[in-house]
Amino acid sequence: MIEFGLNLIINRVTQSNPVNYFGSKGVNFVVLPEFPKDYLSSCKSFLSKVAKSFLRVLPELIGADIITTEKAEEIKRYFGDKKDRSQSRLIVIFSILGALLIGLGIILIIAHNWDELSRSTKAAFAFLPLVIGQSIGVYVLLKKADSTGWREAAAAFLFCTVGASISLISQIYNIPGNLSTFLLTWMVLCLPTVYLLRSAIASMLIIAGITYYACETSYWARNDRPSWEYWVVVALLIPHYYSLYRKNLKSNFFILLSWLIPLSITICLGTLSDHKEEFMFIAYFSWFGLSCISGDLLFSERKGIIGNAYTTIGSIGTVALLLALSFEWFWNDLSKLEMSVLPSDLMVAALISLATIGLLMWKIKYKTMKSVQFTEIIFLIFIVIFAIGFSSSVIPILAINMLVLILGLRIIWEGARKNHLGMLNYGLLIVTALIVCRFFDADISFIARGVMFVLVGAGFFAGNFLLLKKRRSHEK
Repeated sequence: MIEFGLNLIINRVTQSNPVNYFGSKGVNFVVLPEFPKDYLSSCKSFLSKVAKSFLRVLPELIGADIITTEKAEEIKRYFGDKKDRSQSRLIVIFSILGALLIGLGIILIIAHNWDELSRSTKAAFAFLPLVIGQSIGVYVLLKKADSTGWREAAAAFLFCTVGASISLISQIYNIPGNLSTFLLTWMVLCLPTVYLLRSAIASMLIIAGITYYACETSYWARNDRPSWEYWVVVALLIPHYYSLYRKNLKSNFFILLSWLIPLSITICLGTLSDHKEEFMFIAYFSWFGLSCISGDLLFSERKGIIGNAYTTIGSIGTVALLLALSFEWFWNDLSKLEMSVLPSDLMVAALISLATIGLLMWKIKYKTMKSVQFTEIIFLIFIVIFAIGFSSSVIPILAINMLVLILGLRIIWEGARKNHLGMLNYGLLIVTALIVCRFFDADISFIARGVMFVLVGAGFFAGNFLLLKKRRSHEK
């Protein structure tokens, strides 16, 4: 096991084999206990012990001309950087948490004694946290510009103090306004923090805040209206997001932003609707198609549900919409829809659909037609079904149900072909969800329904059993 660990380490930096040298000399690196049976849980600990042992014998490797001095320094830096990165993550996390707790603590302390203070004292206290936050920001820019922990903590603290100062001043001097105005002012004032401090946590907080603003303005307010300001703020954050994409695609901050941005757009896309909500289903299908294509083009190296947020959100969103529209309520309403003028909802849907078609054509041009996934073209199929829905409600319902079934079976087939258990079970879940939907609205006897569920359950068992059996046969 020692030779295995050493070969694994040395191959990262050199093609030499020091184990052969030390084996011939009869040198023992370190005495390790017998390798545990649970390989996965003990692998990291084992390699860490081997690495320490290997670093201790680097001088002898240099003396025997097995590796050069420069190569030994590279090895030391490699293991040192791994340790530093692990420590750096903890520092950043605790710095951000500490800054947020301090900011919230100051707000609570001031709020507790607020009624006993004079107006001028209240105004001074209102600005004091903001001045402290800005002073910390200036210090970080001048002295700690290269420290991620300092930058993120300063940005998080400053974000809290800006909101606290705005609300306190508004209360002290009875400045009129509502929650929407407060949120928009707060988010816009904090935008420079993202670029001055190069802060990812500030961009996340702004996305969360501006999303709440869009919901407050367009969903929950009495006089609801499209929240165009939301789209402006998100557009202003795109350069920062792109810089993170170029610098460190695997950073935790980038992964979190890659989830927040598409989720926020998914929530707020409906704010563009104006009384003809039916057309927004085209917009949503096109947006989910755009997400799937973007995930495949930009994040093809990142696999799994968490690693590729755009593909995950696009796929799940497409399936959820298809299942929702597999009922007859939507198509009955659509067949009765009357339009005297061209609705703005249709224009929004057309723009998003054209953008998705353009990106799809670009992908086909620079890749191949075979690279196009089925979920990436469902929006085109839905547009055709939607057009048919104006004259008939039966055909679209049948078409949507068939589309869900085909999508589920195709994903099952892909999972079996790629030997991917997650994909196989995802396809089975889609088929199961379709059967559950038909359970509630179809005039089928309970015996037939029971048989359907038994068959689906057997399909789950058989699919997983056969795939696991296939894996074991390949391993042998």
